[in-house]
Amino acid sequence: MEGGGQARGTGYASSSSHALRSASPVRSDSRGFRAAVRDVGQKLQEFYTFDLMPKIFIVKFRQQVQGIQLGANFEFDGVQVDGMHLQKCNADDCHTKLVIKPCSENGYWKVICEPKQRDLRILTKKIPLGSLLHFQFGIGHDFMRKSTGWKWKVTSAFGLPGSPEIRQKTKLPVFPGFDINVDWNAQYELPELHGASGTGEPPVEANLGHLHAKIERVAAVYTHVG
Repeated sequence: MEGGGQARGTGYASSSSHALRSASPVRSDSRGFRAAVRDVGQKLQEFYTFDLMPKIFIVKFRQQVQGIQLGANFEFDGVQVDGMHLQKCNADDCHTKLVIKPCSENGYWKVICEPKQRDLRILTKKIPLGSLLHFQFGIGHDFMRKSTGWKWKVTSAFGLPGSPEIRQKTKLPVFPGFDINVDWNAQYELPELHGASGTGEPPVEANLGHLHAKIERVAAVYTHVG
């Protein structure tokens, strides 16, 4: 009886150890799966990034008087925000601009005065050139240097060939007379599949592409119609 008990005990022990040995590959496979998931997550974080905290905040006040819009812009550049707490905001970081332009959408000019820089400029609005390009021209006078000059530029909302980029401004109405304008851009490369045969390259290979999107600035605009 003792021999039978020992045999049964030995058989039980051997079967349990066999079960443990058979379960160990499952645990190793689970670890490998989690590692693969982490690798995929890291690659996605590397290829797809989103910066939602702007570095420029602007407060704009608008007053409409007889077809003319008078405005004052207070632009805070280099503001550092950690979560919901303001870490850095100095008086030197505030740039003030006084703006005069027609209220009509058909008006193609505006006057900008920067008292701190003692600069006065007259700019055209961005004039569409087809469906992709915009043209802008301006002339200005620097009272500190006592010099007058002019500038022009051609811009596109879709970047240049070889470096696709989208630049857009999104207007978010909060209530009548108060809007939030968000300027954002995105640099991207579309995913693609490719492969080869007889060249030593993989038969199928994937390029995940990339997307780097960020919010450049946020403006709070209050307009009073008088």
